[in-house]
Amino acid sequence: MPQPARSTRTNAVPDAPESAAGSRAAAQRLKMRRELAAAAMDLFSAKGYEATTVDEIAARAGVARRTFFRHFRSKEEAIFPDHDDTLVRAEAVLNAAPPHEHPLDTVCRGIKEVMKMYAGSPTVSVARYKLTREVPTLREAEIASVARYERLFTRYLLGHFDEHDHQPGNDDPLLAEVAASAVVTAHNHVLRRWLRAGGQGDVESQLDHAFAIVRETFGSGIGAGRTGKARPAATVSAGDEVLVAVARTDAPLDEIMQTIKQALKTK
Repeated sequence: MPQPARSTRTNAVPDAPESAAGSRAAAQRLKMRRELAAAAMDLFSAKGYEATTVDEIAARAGVARRTFFRHFRSKEEAIFPDHDDTLVRAEAVLNAAPPHEHPLDTVCRGIKEVMKMYAGSPTVSVARYKLTREVPTLREAEIASVARYERLFTRYLLGHFDEHDHQPGNDDPLLAEVAASAVVTAHNHVLRRWLRAGGQGDVESQLDHAFAIVRETFGSGIGAGRTGKARPAATVSAGDEVLVAVARTDAPLDEIMQTIKQALKTK
């Protein structure tokens, strides 16, 4: 006798609570990491980095030593509690990029997640900046974090070239790596200037200006070898004294302006 079909709906019921529980656990983990980091910064400022122990950091945060090591491998890591989560958010920006967006613009949006991290707590960020200038070990940890972002952005940009066209002598990998480094360097230049100013000033507009320079320098080469041809942002027709531009309604304004500027230069 045939068996009744099993319903697949019963398996879907626990998903929502499990997802909610996972979100709560992630939030609690981030909260504890930030509390430990705040305790570490307080002690580093009061006693100095070298004189502060992990036991003292844990005690200041009101937790056991083993709890500290569940979140950080060393006291150096406690200075940068948000980089792992910020890297995930930056990668999510890349993965969700709209098809019409220039890949270099996507990378610039991705690294803005790092600036948001610093700008979210200006006082802590300024104190951390001063500390990393004084302690070589922390400076090295910061450099290692920067390298992770550069690798992420290089892989993304390289993926926008034709994968079958990496011939000997092809400059695509070089251009992708240099452009990714340029975006990170521009971001860090603006960030350091903002931190030296005590976390004051319109860092968003400063960052956009720096990215515009990078875009103008490297933007024409990135994506040129993509297998899927993207529609141009704008087409320009030039007469003797008149220039007419026709643009897509969904095209980024800076890309339209770049096309017009290029047309004016050739006049």
